[in-house]
Amino acid sequence: MTTPLPVDEQGLLLRLTGPLQSWGLHSHFNERDTAAFPTRSGIIGMLASALGRRRGQPVDDLAALHLTVRTDRPGVLTRDLHTVGGGLHAKATVTTAEGKKRPGDTGTLLTHRHYLADAAFTVALTAPRTTENHALINSCAQALRNPRWPLHLGRRSCPPEGPLLLGESDDALHHLIHLPIAALPPRTPAAEGAPVEFLADRPLTSLPAPAHTASKTHEDGTHASGELNDQPVSYHPSQRVYRSRPLYRRTLLLPHTQFAGLGTQQLTALGRYLDTRLHTTEGSRP
Repeated sequence: MTTPLPVDEQGLLLRLTGPLQSWGLHSHFNERDTAAFPTRSGIIGMLASALGRRRGQPVDDLAALHLTVRTDRPGVLTRDLHTVGGGLHAKATVTTAEGKKRPGDTGTLLTHRHYLADAAFTVALTAPRTTENHALINSCAQALRNPRWPLHLGRRSCPPEGPLLLGESDDALHHLIHLPIAALPPRTPAAEGAPVEFLADRPLTSLPAPAHTASKTHEDGTHASGELNDQPVSYHPSQRVYRSRPLYRRTLLLPHTQFAGLGTQQLTALGRYLDTRLHTTEGSRP
């Protein structure tokens, strides 16, 4: 038995992989953090960049899209130490907020920047099926194929690896569950499957998951597990504004055969899935 999928939604499927990713949540001055998964502000900012929107332009239409993330590989949290302004003449060092130069040994700043190394996520961006949303999703897909500005995974120093846009779909959440997983199968497989976490900005009870995949030992996505301050209102450089939004989590036990491995092995399985299960029924190729 399968939980019914809302029939009035359509969406995009994205593959977010790369050597490094960084999805800042609470970054402040010299401490640059990362969330453990892609944030709404980061994904919507990437769409705006692909579309060629400048930071002062509105993003209300993009911010209305629903975000659901599947964690294929959580990656490894890595910290990088940066120095800024060291070894420079006093007049060339970092400027303070008052417009002055830092004197003496305070001219060198240390910054700690956090990344997710070797992480992989599969993302569905969905919206109610309307003429306006169909046009928006189609324009986003075209922009991701031919972006106006370079795309990055949260931070400009983190370019994506391999195909980013997987395609457009009227059953994006169905494919989010069934697409090959960019990870090695568990060493000691359990009969019921291996746990995979899904995260979203709305209850995950609508995921079209077979009943036997539900995990009884984790959150079921019915109630919010917390809040994130990553709902973008404005990206203007001097007036960045974000709102809080709920975070929902759900864990599904997916079959070991769905874990497609790494590198070319996973890409081959992904291409086979797209050709036989996504594009033959919906006719969109990334």
